[in-house]
Amino acid sequence: MLRLLTRLTVAAALILGAGAADAACLVEYKAKRDAPLRLHYGIIELSDANCDSPAAAVTRRIKGDGWSLLTVMGKLSRKEAEKRKADAGAFYLKY
Repeated sequence: MLRLLTRLTVAAALILGAGAADAACLVEYKAKRDAPLRLHYGIIELSDANCDSPAAAVTRRIKGDGWSLLTVMGKLSRKEAEKRKADAGAFYLKY
């Protein structure tokens, strides 16, 4: 029984460790849409692979809805993102 418990513990640790490898970052950005001019502030979650160059990743995600990226303001911790959730409104983790 102890051996089974040890194996389950090791398996759980491996699974959790694999999830950490896919960790994501949260990025705040500003975007616009023309004719008529519309602006929005949003917070987007990106995969770890896109965290080093967030502008390209944000652009790819928002352009399908006709938005153009104005600027990436920076990365946020989960706690910071939660504090700014109301500011982002409908654009909080939309894309």
